[in-house]
Amino acid sequence: MSDINVVPYIDVMLVLLVIFMVTAPLMTQGIKVDLPDAASGPLDVGQEEVTLVVSIKADRTYYMNVGDEEEPVPVSEVFERSKKVIAANPQIKVLVEGDQNLPYGTVIELMNILQQAGAASVGLITEPPDSRS
Repeated sequence: MSDINVVPYIDVMLVLLVIFMVTAPLMTQGIKVDLPDAASGPLDVGQEEVTLVVSIKADRTYYMNVGDEEEPVPVSEVFERSKKVIAANPQIKVLVEGDQNLPYGTVIELMNILQQAGAASVGLITEPPDSRS
């Protein structure tokens, strides 16, 4: 008689079902940010790669820097302009540079706008701790 005992498989399936039910709601919240596994280092941006850098200064003025061109942009136009840039070059690296005195929510709002515009991932630009005065 060669029967397969499926009871252990049912137990494993129910445990996996509970794990997925618990972790699924946690995965739908927040903004996707690619965090490094080790200490952060400089980004490797080649000369031929184009990056979209959106900066927020302490007085909450926004600047978009595509390549070498930098210009002030009203917050109402950040979505439209970044959507056009990302549509023209889907592989573009999108980076956010925020002043350290800004509230955390302001930077998160900008990251949300950029993700809605089509950015696959949004990086943050920081300074090394030794270079601060």
